[in-house]
Amino acid sequence: MSGESDLGRLLREMKPELQPGTFLFCSVADGAVPDGVAPLATFREREGLTLVVEKREAEDCGLGGTFEAAWITLTVHSDLAAVGFLAAVASALAREGIPCNAIAAYHHDHLFVPAPQAQLALAALERLRRDGRACVES
Repeated sequence: MSGESDLGRLLREMKPELQPGTFLFCSVADGAVPDGVAPLATFREREGLTLVVEKREAEDCGLGGTFEAAWITLTVHSDLAAVGFLAAVASALAREGIPCNAIAAYHHDHLFVPAPQAQLALAALERLRRDGRACVES
């Protein structure tokens, strides 16, 4: 099943959905996921294994982390080869001064924004969806 690749349609049809919880980005130098940790996402880098973990789980396992984030799922099935979707989303958030870390998964794109700015991010994404803009302002 292929996803949507038309930028205008992606913007109009995305439905930003705030997931429950607060998440931390952590790194383990030895590349091993600690016992008792079920990361939401991982990425292997030269410096170590990045883990995206629920904040409470990270704290319970003694993992240090940074960037306390809210998780927003863009519930439109985006094609992994779609051009400009995450750029438009990130630009809309940047115009509001909201940083974001994005993870493109098979079915959906997922955004991690500072937890205190989650509602502002949702409002910015809703404006983008409503406008259906395919053009990113500089």
